[in-house]
Amino acid sequence: MLLWRLHADLDEERRERVETISLRIVGACFVLLAIYVSFDSVKSLIRREAPQESIVGIVLAAVSLIVMPLLVRAKRRVARGINSAALMADSKQTELCTYLSAILLGGLFVNALLGWWWADPVAALVMVPIIVKEGIEGLRGKTCCDDGCH
Repeated sequence: MLLWRLHADLDEERRERVETISLRIVGACFVLLAIYVSFDSVKSLIRREAPQESIVGIVLAAVSLIVMPLLVRAKRRVARGINSAALMADSKQTELCTYLSAILLGGLFVNALLGWWWADPVAALVMVPIIVKEGIEGLRGKTCCDDGCH
């Protein structure tokens, strides 16, 4: 079975089809993430909801800030090695998760220090156009690799 899988990967046309499908799935995930972030942020602003302080959430966000960049670098190295646009796009999604973790921590920090409950949802809304851009590029089958950013 393993030999068949290795042989199947040699079929360039099949590999390109799978790459395109994978890239579009990642693009759709970006668009869904943008919708969720927009909805949640606008809801928080309308309801004037301050970010909830959760020790588990804070620790998870802090660990994400350490682990995610390492994961991004590893995914990009593998993506370049196997020439996978889908994995490169996935690494971009992981990178955006790092930024969202930083925004979460920043929002909690600003809220705790200055009482600016609105800082976290506003910062998240600033990220939405970036997330949408990446999603549209994924749906179109483009990645930052197309622009030469390795």
